[in-house]
Amino acid sequence: MKTGGWLSIAAMTCLVISAAVLHSVHSTMATPHGVIRIAAGDAVFVPAVTEVQLISNTTPPPPESACFAMNIRCFTPQSMTAGYNFGPLYASGWTGRGKTIAIIDSFGSPSIADDLHVFDTAFGLQPMCGETGVTCTPDMPTFSILEVQGSPAPLPQPPNNGTGQEDHFAWAVEVSLDVEWAHATAPGANIILVTTPTAETLGVQGFPPMMNAVQYVVDHHLADVISMSLSAGEGSFMSGTAALLNLRKALMDAQANGVTVLAATGDNGSANILKEPVKKPALIPYPSVGWPASDPLVTAVGGTYHCTDPTNTTAPIVDSTDPPVNCQANPGQTEVGWIAGGGGYSILFPRPDYQSNLPAGSSYVGSSVGAPGPNTNMRGVPDVAYQASGRTAPLVYLGAFGWFTVGGTSCSTPQWAGLVAIADQISGTDLGFINPGLYKIGSEPARYAADFFDVTQGNNGLLAPTIPGYFASTGWDAITGLGTPNAATLAPDLVVAVQGH
Repeated sequence: MKTGGWLSIAAMTCLVISAAVLHSVHSTMATPHGVIRIAAGDAVFVPAVTEVQLISNTTPPPPESACFAMNIRCFTPQSMTAGYNFGPLYASGWTGRGKTIAIIDSFGSPSIADDLHVFDTAFGLQPMCGETGVTCTPDMPTFSILEVQGSPAPLPQPPNNGTGQEDHFAWAVEVSLDVEWAHATAPGANIILVTTPTAETLGVQGFPPMMNAVQYVVDHHLADVISMSLSAGEGSFMSGTAALLNLRKALMDAQANGVTVLAATGDNGSANILKEPVKKPALIPYPSVGWPASDPLVTAVGGTYHCTDPTNTTAPIVDSTDPPVNCQANPGQTEVGWIAGGGGYSILFPRPDYQSNLPAGSSYVGSSVGAPGPNTNMRGVPDVAYQASGRTAPLVYLGAFGWFTVGGTSCSTPQWAGLVAIADQISGTDLGFINPGLYKIGSEPARYAADFFDVTQGNNGLLAPTIPGYFASTGWDAITGLGTPNAATLAPDLVVAVQGH
């Protein structure tokens, strides 16, 4: 949910370049964080990245001290996966080997093969066949690019007529984030970057190229897991559910073919924008959620501040001392719900059966204050969560600039895709539609306590009181869902739960 000029990253967002520093980028909705306020741009359909900050323009990754100096903490692949307890999985050989993750993004990035190589070299990760400078071997995971509907323009373009072409830079950031961190999480999995030639606008007009890409992946059995870091408010689909019927066919076919589909919930908290007016679009005037994350056939991934030790590479260790203030203000909490994490209740889809039995203490209410009907017992979003805030962020390499920290539920979704690829490898067969399995785990107290970090602090009222948000709670809540994964126990247990045990 981002718009604006060719350097814009989010709806109502601006990217400021001063000297050699690309400063922090935030939505204008995030005024409690003291960010730059600018006018809303066009209602352009763009990726779910919202906070971007250049840390270093060198090839070696920056030290943690450079991040602390900016009042943020940076995560490497080793410290992020330690924070979610992936170590025992990797030690057992569970890396996603033999599985394929498809990442759906507009435009692509002309430097992604180079960027991936720099990223992998910097952190000592498994190289991929297809990245620059790598000699392929039969046992190596592959990286490839699929341009189903034509080749994107090779370089970022300046602003034009508001059709979305100006957002090439935003999508280039998205591509580096998605590819590098899906690989960092599941280093043995193959990755296909599936690009579309346009971003277009919110609502029905923006989605056909995206969903055509999903359909192509499903029809040709190209991937086991699909990651979509993109979203548009349900209210931007002018004719509601009817407008989504054709677009949903790709999701229905994915379910029928055993392909897991994950989507970011967005980065405006409980607020979203309408499609019209096209210039400076209005807010949806009630708490809302974005599609495709709101679709019951999709696993919706929300966001958190990740308050673990960014220098620890072996296990999740709570760190309430180092920046940012969001971790310091919540002592003892491994994670806190992100103020900008999308979440709430659908106005289009009723509560699915798998959400009928939630963990004790869950705060499900099923309706949105002031929303049109039906507005009772509706689909709750998200299902799960992962690190998303740019204040506790992964390091991302983008050539010609250097090392960034990037925030958004765009961070959360490809990493969850990596976890699912690992679970698929453990299973020996694709798990496909995982939501019933996730909620089965959530309904059993002992399994839930072992498999999830239950996030109980935080609120996603980025625009409160204009658009009220939701509070994190024990159990499921409309900001972090069931919570974040304890990967070592969740991955094998998800296999068992999906298989009906």
